[in-house]
Amino acid sequence: MSKQELPVVSANGAGAGTVARCCPTLLAAPLDEDQADELAPVFKALGDPVRLRLLSMIASRAGGEVCVCDLTPAFALSQPTISHHLKLLRQAGLIASERRGTWVYYRLLPAATDRLAAVLTRPATDPAPAS
Repeated sequence: MSKQELPVVSANGAGAGTVARCCPTLLAAPLDEDQADELAPVFKALGDPVRLRLLSMIASRAGGEVCVCDLTPAFALSQPTISHHLKLLRQAGLIASERRGTWVYYRLLPAATDRLAAVLTRPATDPAPAS
């Protein structure tokens, strides 16, 4: 898996026009090969229930970061397995880490999840599908 990072969509909460110009949605136009190659590793990282739970635990943590020592007990997995899952989330550009002494602290990279949200959002001009 490559260590490429996802481009920042908007750090200041810019409107949908900015998102539409830089990041076409899956529902507005077909992805080209480069876009699909860029997004696939991120979706692959999120396709595992353990990694999805880890991302949720990190993202929802008060203060915006969490120590690996607080993540490991939530799973019936070994510490090396949890570290491997965290490494894959880092490589996908979804989280960042910082070592402090013997512990590693993780935090969400909001630009990455904003990008995914933008890619999956239906364009504002599309009518809602009939139920």
